[in-house]
Amino acid sequence: MAGLTPEQAIDRLEALHTSACDGLRAALARFAATGEPPTAQERATFRYPELSVDWQPAGPAPYTRRAWAKFQEPGRYVTTVTQPGFFRRYLLEQLRPLVEEFGARIEVGVGGQEIPYPFVTEAGDGFLHADLSVSELARHFPTPVLAHVGDEIADGAWRFEPGKPRPLALFDALRVDFSLHRLVHYTGTDWRTLQPWILFTNYQRYLDQFLAWAVEELARPDGIYDRLALPGGTTVRRGQGSDAMAAAIAAAPWQRYQMPAYNLIRSDERGGISIVNIGVGPSNAKTATDHLAVLRPHCWLMIGHCGGLRQSQTIGDYVLAHGYLRRDRILDDLVPPEIPVPALAEVQLALQEAAARVTGEHGDALKRRLRTGTVVSYDDRNWELRWSQERRRIGLGRCIAVDMESAALATQGYRLRVPYGTLLCVSDKPLHGEIKLPGAATRFYQRAVGEHLRIGLEAIDLLRGELGSLHSRKLRGFDEPPFR
Repeated sequence: MAGLTPEQAIDRLEALHTSACDGLRAALARFAATGEPPTAQERATFRYPELSVDWQPAGPAPYTRRAWAKFQEPGRYVTTVTQPGFFRRYLLEQLRPLVEEFGARIEVGVGGQEIPYPFVTEAGDGFLHADLSVSELARHFPTPVLAHVGDEIADGAWRFEPGKPRPLALFDALRVDFSLHRLVHYTGTDWRTLQPWILFTNYQRYLDQFLAWAVEELARPDGIYDRLALPGGTTVRRGQGSDAMAAAIAAAPWQRYQMPAYNLIRSDERGGISIVNIGVGPSNAKTATDHLAVLRPHCWLMIGHCGGLRQSQTIGDYVLAHGYLRRDRILDDLVPPEIPVPALAEVQLALQEAAARVTGEHGDALKRRLRTGTVVSYDDRNWELRWSQERRRIGLGRCIAVDMESAALATQGYRLRVPYGTLLCVSDKPLHGEIKLPGAATRFYQRAVGEHLRIGLEAIDLLRGELGSLHSRKLRGFDEPPFR
């Protein structure tokens, strides 16, 4: 089917995807019940739909300041698509300008990429409990082959060949499905409930404060949020009552999950907020963002603790990162350390303004509590034990704070084209005799965590009105796919 409107294209994508998934599920159920495998003809239908956009300009390309939904070269652009119903709003946002401004032609058909059988199964499917081995299923059904799942497009490793289509999006259907299912495993929440505004933290106390605030929001008669999705699959909704919500939250089995997420959802197009406890270390930061990026979030922010490196800092002060000294090594092969990871002006301004609003401090008073500078991130929590070797490098970097996750989160945002920012709170001063010990740490947590979280939430409120400039050209490469 060719020459479709964006709305028709997504309807067609949904029909093809639903038909392929239903057929695959039916074949799995039949095989579990009778041992009858799918025929070759059936298996040929277990494929992702393919979206193709062709642009052959008759004149100069229309000018647009928009960083996405535009072409850089004439030609045919193709990607496979999964879960088109979930991504409808995003797909329309990308396709409409390509048709209305550039006159592009949209086609939808069945692609060549098979849908792996684990990506269509749900926890309630009866055939999952049948006595079937993975090797037995793999003989007859498509399986995830990691050699076919990659980030070559996002990492700029794909090569254009004359006569062949260019990529339309950063991630194809197989990569997206792989990450959607990984998100359920790591966060304990349905990927459909994850929100486009994401807060990362490395302490459970931030989640506790977020949940207290979420209950207050859901209890407000004029509140803008509808429900809160919890790890383990439970959802609390507006109108349940604060006590009932608190009981459901307390019963949620967040301890089962490596990076539990809580998703506060609103029904309008402005998007709700997810908070994810990624724990300690840059490896977790990379793992979480590798998978969250396929949802194409609007922004992710790090709000966690750091060690202050300057004598003038005080426990409870804030650090607004404008640069990163990457000593964590986790992404060095993908984004070499000499590649600068820039601060994003829109995010920096929002975080600074949010800090002023929440603390009530401005001008010099705010500057005494909020310092802008370079954060050094390590993969070794006990980096202090080799301070003598690290001292010169930290000095050359003019670093003002140290942590483990911020550089990886920012670098992943840069790499995967998701706006990012970091606001840390000084919890200790390891170079000045104020190390993190139980008594001092407890006093710090009681005082600082609530205010810090409120700054992150206020920054998101500010950024919601800045989407046009937030998704800017700063994160776009020379030969980008048209889709954001």
